[in-house]
Amino acid sequence: MIDGDRVLCHASSTELPRYGLSVGLKNYAAAYCTGLLCARRLLAKVGLADTYEGNTDVNGEVVSTDYDGRKYYVEEVDDDRRPFRALLDVGTRATTTGCRIFGALKGAADGGLDVPHSEKRFPGYDRDQKEYDAEMHKERIFGGHVGEFMEYLEEEDNQKFQTQFKAYVEAEIESDSLEELYEGVHEKIREDPSPAEKVAFTPDKSFKRKAKLSLEERKARVQTKKDAKVAELEEDDDDDDDDDDDEE
Repeated sequence: MIDGDRVLCHASSTELPRYGLSVGLKNYAAAYCTGLLCARRLLAKVGLADTYEGNTDVNGEVVSTDYDGRKYYVEEVDDDRRPFRALLDVGTRATTTGCRIFGALKGAADGGLDVPHSEKRFPGYDRDQKEYDAEMHKERIFGGHVGEFMEYLEEEDNQKFQTQFKAYVEAEIESDSLEELYEGVHEKIREDPSPAEKVAFTPDKSFKRKAKLSLEERKARVQTKKDAKVAELEEDDDDDDDDDDDEE
């Protein structure tokens, strides 16, 4: 019986402050962290976290292996338990090369999930030359592109830098410390990918919706507005007549 979709696991970039990342939650590096978090959380839930640790040496390369006539996107396949296969559903999102959604995919794959993919949509892939620069992808995973732009903007337009990277400045995060920051986030995610405890929601009961007006009340309100408008027009006409008399 088909009863609809079932969510086994969920992760969001808004959870990353728990792991030491409080800024830049919408860039490629944060998407990678979110994918990694989702993968480790899911594998812990189904009891595969120890069997499939994923790629702990983040290098941007596509990891895969052939086992029993089938290709798996993990480093090694266990004889007793197969890896958890997940398929990327992009929905209506654009699938351009370097899109953040592929950062989440790479994070999930490095986290130990068996996600079929290739390098053709990762940053560093040259469609014309049919070549893939894994080092460029690694740089993007560790926020290298953000660090470069921070350095450029700080030198060229410090005022704009202070505005655009205000959160980074307040958190005392410098461009040359981003790689170390993301490495620490990856380690903390692997240490404890469990979701945070749910906070009890208490609704604000002080707010009360205004009672609906009756038909007669709505008609009276409209008539009041009409009368006010008519009086305003009549006053304008009287003022025009007075001006004409003065001219005569």
